[in-house]
Amino acid sequence: MKLSPQLELAGVSLRDMTEADVPAVEALERRLFPVDAWPLQMFFDELSQPETRRYIVAEAAGEIIAYAGLMCIEPIADVQTIAVVPEFEGRGIGSAILGELIAEARRRRAADVLLEVRADNPRAQQLYVRFGFEQIHVRPRYYRDGTDALIMRLPLDQQDNSNHSEGA
Repeated sequence: MKLSPQLELAGVSLRDMTEADVPAVEALERRLFPVDAWPLQMFFDELSQPETRRYIVAEAAGEIIAYAGLMCIEPIADVQTIAVVPEFEGRGIGSAILGELIAEARRRRAADVLLEVRADNPRAQQLYVRFGFEQIHVRPRYYRDGTDALIMRLPLDQQDNSNHSEGA
């Protein structure tokens, strides 16, 4: 998996998520998304479907600092989750993970990548826009706390986003 030289020098690495990672990822999930956290079993269920799923983690100093997952059922790929711990935001880790998910969607011959993002999360929205995602819909009160979700789409047949590894 491709990382920027800055991330490699900082000791950050990307790899596929394994079942052994699930407890640590689920703990981060509860920390980062206390209202909407996935239950532990959901991560195991997702990992048990490699024909349509791919989950990755980013590590630094042996600790998981980010994770993300993609579901792909042709012709649509859907970013299921993406998270970076706040202490590591702004270092390009989110960009690296999103870039890997988009590359995976291409490998699986998806025509589009979709995702939901909280309407009150401009940082994430800016990351997605940098990669070429456009808002196509709003799901009112999608999240448990009543916040809307913005539905965003990246058409893969028109985009090459392999050079977006800076900034997030």
